[in-house]
Amino acid sequence: MSRQGQSAVVIAGHGSRDPDSLREFEALVDLVRERAAGRIVRHGYLEFAAPTISEAAAACVADGATEVAVVPGVLLGARHAKNDMPAELLALARDYPQVDFHFGAPMDLHPLLLQLVQQRIVEAEAQSQDLIARRDSCLVLVGRGTTDPDANGEIAKLARMVQEGMGFGGIKVCFSGTATPLVRDGLAQAAAEGWQRLVVLPFFLFDGVLVKRIYAAADELAQREPGVEVLKAAYLGVHAHVADVMLERAREAAEGRAAMNCTLCKYRVQIVGFEQQVGEPQRAHHLQVRDLAAREQSAPAILGTAPYVPHPIEAESMEIIQAGRDWSGFPPEHLTVLQRLVHTSGDFAVADEIFFSAGAAQAGMKALLRCKRVVTDVTMVQTGLKRAVLEQLGVETWCGVHDPESHLMAQNLGMTRSAAGIRRAWQKFGNDIVLAIGDAPTAITEAVRLIREHGWRPQLVIGLPVGFVGTRESKDELRRCLQVPRITNSGTRGGSPWAASVVNALMIDAIAWLVAQEAQTEGAQ
Repeated sequence: MSRQGQSAVVIAGHGSRDPDSLREFEALVDLVRERAAGRIVRHGYLEFAAPTISEAAAACVADGATEVAVVPGVLLGARHAKNDMPAELLALARDYPQVDFHFGAPMDLHPLLLQLVQQRIVEAEAQSQDLIARRDSCLVLVGRGTTDPDANGEIAKLARMVQEGMGFGGIKVCFSGTATPLVRDGLAQAAAEGWQRLVVLPFFLFDGVLVKRIYAAADELAQREPGVEVLKAAYLGVHAHVADVMLERAREAAEGRAAMNCTLCKYRVQIVGFEQQVGEPQRAHHLQVRDLAAREQSAPAILGTAPYVPHPIEAESMEIIQAGRDWSGFPPEHLTVLQRLVHTSGDFAVADEIFFSAGAAQAGMKALLRCKRVVTDVTMVQTGLKRAVLEQLGVETWCGVHDPESHLMAQNLGMTRSAAGIRRAWQKFGNDIVLAIGDAPTAITEAVRLIREHGWRPQLVIGLPVGFVGTRESKDELRRCLQVPRITNSGTRGGSPWAASVVNALMIDAIAWLVAQEAQTEGAQ
């Protein structure tokens, strides 16, 4: 039978390394297909598993579909639904101009899902031999946890709706990762409040690594706190309500009615603490793990770290710099930083004025790989960082100098905005950062004060501001700050390009280190 002109639905799943999660997702797709009234229904994965979303869409086109609704198989709208999946859709629209592609909204807090949450709670309570009033119970609702406050806020909203709708005496919201409190902390807090019963509900679609960890944490708490009954409610799972919500989202997409909550979307409006992400391009962040399982089986070698390949002019410049003076007196781990500073400044003498505390270069390189965050005092440093290298290593950057909160802090505390941005970084990120200062001596002064008086311990402080007012003094103060690894210089020279060059050099060294480690591992096998 010809399917020419038919509409199709692609359920876009996240993907998982856990086979239980994949089996359940595909069982749900089968259920959607049964209820789809003859439409073509296929599935694809964003990460880890196959088929990919693009492969699923291609199969729909091959089946004769001229209209395809791509529905996110995720509960809430965060990075995957707002960036990664739309990026896939844009690529599909380019590759198949003859096909109308529509993007559906995430499932969100649909009334059918609320009913299913209610059902899972009642099922969990029925497992107990004890009759305990809901007013003496606390619901511990566990969300996935994201970097998007809107999505995390939806978990809190769901918790309040369930608490008021079902009469729980208490509610505790926690997350499996990224956001806080984490599961074990949330469970401990709830147990400490003296409830007779805790009902632990993972607001997840399917089983998987994270759900198993949530249940393990609940089991640990039950053993540690025998006086508290701990019930484990099921996740949403394969259910007609879930399938019907997905089909409703597909219909809305095809009819042009798909709507996300843009009122508090950090990519569209300024949300407190996330102001810099307004208008951020829709870039895919999942390409390294797309169809990962299949690639691991078929061609493990392609998963290795790609070496850093400089532009030909850059490479020629570095060859000239390496041959331009005697470098034998410098430690090998300092050479990339020093030579790139020479490249930036056009002055071989720069190498003689740079100060490294013991182990600073190695500490900074490892911190970039582990913490994956660079904080800068001004946007000029941020702009000077090599975008391709940042993306390869997955390193994020942050600069608070132009944020409204930094402006308010500067006004109310009588400090510069650069210094306020440094204080905000201390409050926002704690110790797991590399701090690169290339413009403001006041930023160094504030950083040193926080390090000495408040125990801040950035993994590396790069202090290379330029100028005549306070510049020498701030650098000298940083050099004497023994509590943290640091890279700085003496005198008035420096600037944002210098600070960016140091970070770029450390990232290039980090890539080389990864390549060497992988080669060593491969040679040992």
